[in-house]
Amino acid sequence: MRIEVNGEMREVSAAITIRQLLVELGVGDGPVAVERNREIVARAEHEHTRLSEGDALEVVHFVGGG
Repeated sequence: MRIEVNGEMREVSAAITIRQLLVELGVGDGPVAVERNREIVARAEHEHTRLSEGDALEVVHFVGGG
């Protein structure tokens, strides 16, 4: 199925969860904020929230530094 991640179309497996997507993106273990269709998804819900065809996500990964 096709979804949009940070403005780019991406092909993902059907019924993928936000958590699984974050792992595919390489940011699964870090501090991440996810917005799905203009609504923030709580981190506690990432493992249980399944994505649907056409979903639009914004993923922000926080990086420390100085």
